[in-house]
Amino acid sequence: MEREDFYNRRPGMIGERNFSQYAVLAILVDTATEPALLFEKRSATLNRQPGEICFPGGRLEEGETPQEAAIRETMEELLVDRGQIEILGPGDVFISPFNMMIHPFIAILRDYNYGFSHEEVADVFTVPVRYFQEHAPKKYFNHLSHEQPKDFPYECIPGGKNYPWVKGKYEINFYSYKEDVIWGMTATIVESTVELIGKYHLLTEV
Repeated sequence: MEREDFYNRRPGMIGERNFSQYAVLAILVDTATEPALLFEKRSATLNRQPGEICFPGGRLEEGETPQEAAIRETMEELLVDRGQIEILGPGDVFISPFNMMIHPFIAILRDYNYGFSHEEVADVFTVPVRYFQEHAPKKYFNHLSHEQPKDFPYECIPGGKNYPWVKGKYEINFYSYKEDVIWGMTATIVESTVELIGKYHLLTEV
């Protein structure tokens, strides 16, 4: 039985405990013209990412699943009831090189009156899904390099201080819609979400 349990286990991620875990809802709403994604502009008074455009969501609390966290944060930020939220399914997890893991979920929000908590949110707005389907994000790349601590044991590795460290790059996406710019992690999640919406024909649910 132990062997069977091991075979059927869901693989974890090495180093996962060192990541800050967040969850967001990529929300679909039915506007007067067509299905759209809902975005927040974060309050300028927040300590973290003030004024940024993002999906509703936040950090996981102790004992909370990513889906529970995404729903709780959305209810708090958009002042909606649980019954208004229909989870369609999970998006693809975003892992940043800065020890952050974001769990997106694609959802429909029904009967939304566009209210929000002014403590956390400055405004909300929608962008038609069709816009993202017709406009690819502009992509830029940050280059990542290694910086070892002063006491790094170079004597333990081949080549010592001349070891040929692998360098990486970090993709940063930008969407411009009217007066707003959606960029960074949110834009990357948008690109993935729109691909999933098309692949699984999720707009038929809205």
